[in-house]
Amino acid sequence: MILEMKVPSPGESITEVEIATWLVQDGDYVEKDQAIAEVDSDKATLELPAEASGIITLKAEEGDAVAVGQVVCLIDTSVAKPEGGAAPVAEAPKVEEKKVEAAPAPVAPAKTETYATGSASPAAKKILAEKNIQPSEVVGTGKAGRVTKDDAINAVPSMGTPTGGNRGTERTKLSMLRRKVAERLVSAKNETAMLTTFNEVDMSAIYAIRDQYKEEFKAKHGLGLGFMSFFTKAVTRALQLYPDVNSMIDGQEKISYDFCDISVAVSGPKGLMVPVMRNAETLSFRGVEAEIKRLALRARDGQITVDEMTGGTFTISNGGVFGSMLSTPIINPPQSGILGMHNVVERAIVKNGQIVIAPVMYVALSYDHRIIDGRESVGFLVAVKEALENPVEILMDNNPKKALEL
Repeated sequence: MILEMKVPSPGESITEVEIATWLVQDGDYVEKDQAIAEVDSDKATLELPAEASGIITLKAEEGDAVAVGQVVCLIDTSVAKPEGGAAPVAEAPKVEEKKVEAAPAPVAPAKTETYATGSASPAAKKILAEKNIQPSEVVGTGKAGRVTKDDAINAVPSMGTPTGGNRGTERTKLSMLRRKVAERLVSAKNETAMLTTFNEVDMSAIYAIRDQYKEEFKAKHGLGLGFMSFFTKAVTRALQLYPDVNSMIDGQEKISYDFCDISVAVSGPKGLMVPVMRNAETLSFRGVEAEIKRLALRARDGQITVDEMTGGTFTISNGGVFGSMLSTPIINPPQSGILGMHNVVERAIVKNGQIVIAPVMYVALSYDHRIIDGRESVGFLVAVKEALENPVEILMDNNPKKALEL
């Protein structure tokens, strides 16, 4: 029996996918549920599992755009699994050997006076060497194209300094996911009134909490106590104080949310992905760390689904893990705001009239000025700063051990 495998729908509104990589070869024996291909949609990269066991025949090439419901391969389920797991290979036909007589040796032509392309007279070579010009770069006017002294005198160095290094180029097709990300970023720049406001955060209090409790937190929960749980808690609190930042524009209407679905920008093998923590305002520190770890692993392994990357109301992007000091993050449409985290550097700041050294992070809020005014944007970022600089009182209700479930 020949089974036709069609492209399943990876999510609502998706009508086309792209064959990113075939994980098997034409004629291979595949097992049921074995991953046979990776397909890109405009939202995620998904694995395509075999629907039955048998010999596979591919009907699409890598890089092909195929419609949802289109046949991409055939599986012959009537073929038994070969021993050793390899597909049966047809025996190559025997070819009768034929005796070939040696051809007569070629006769050397009569010697004529010729010059190789780019050859130059001794005087021309000296002049060209002084100009750092290769003879091959000059069109010779002498006999058989030979570069003469006059040619060398009149030669002008080409633009750029010859280095002798490789100058190859490579053109590769962008994945469907990368193309969609590009479209969304351009759309965000062109269709929103995007502004960015900045502030700085003294991270001393967070460092002190992590130094005191991170080992106990890891021993009990099996999770690291990172910055993201503090930032997520600070953001969800600020979103509840400034609900316009947790809103979106839909035509001539504003949609406001009484929940905080926080999108977290992570770098996956196929590029930037933004999985969502649902109802992050209800999560504890342990809950945030566990959910971020789960989503990051799924993104890294290419298992993230479309549903897990849609529906966020606000985004947090941590460029600091790559060493970024300051940036202006781009809004993730249709959201109205995104918080950019950056690296932590010891800087001189003033505390109680004294100059001290403290770990400081610059933070940036990009927002859509069509729906968020300066008061809300600045107030939101100040609320985030206040919570991060006084986490025990504001985020932990003066009980760190209870907040960390220790």
